[in-house]
Amino acid sequence: MTRDLSRHNRPIYNRLHPIVYAAAVGLVLWFVVSAWAFFGGEDTELLLAVVSGFFLIAVAIPAALWLVWRSQQDSDAARGEHISLHDWASGELNTSQGRRKATDATVEILLPIAAVAFGITALGIVFHFAAASAAHL
Repeated sequence: MTRDLSRHNRPIYNRLHPIVYAAAVGLVLWFVVSAWAFFGGEDTELLLAVVSGFFLIAVAIPAALWLVWRSQQDSDAARGEHISLHDWASGELNTSQGRRKATDATVEILLPIAAVAFGITALGIVFHFAAASAAHL
């Protein structure tokens, strides 16, 4: 007895929700701030500035493209696309590899960025405490 796990009558979207983009940008900023806060020193300032510039470019180019796209959209069509995150997450997302649940696609997009951002924060905290305890020896 097999069960059909496909969901019927679910909305299908071709774009990510704007909150997913905002979360990705927030995680990138978290990474940059953590890198500067925990690893910024006299020897690493130039390297961190270059890496921060790369991340700035990686965020700024898609943001600029989105702003240009948004300015070219019809105002009536743009008003009709305001969908709540809950409604969007209950639907499906078309990707180049096929249709995925929107929540699964969001996790697959944000998980690597979150892992790096939280990982560098955890690593910085460990280094901070290790340096503090080494200074007391």
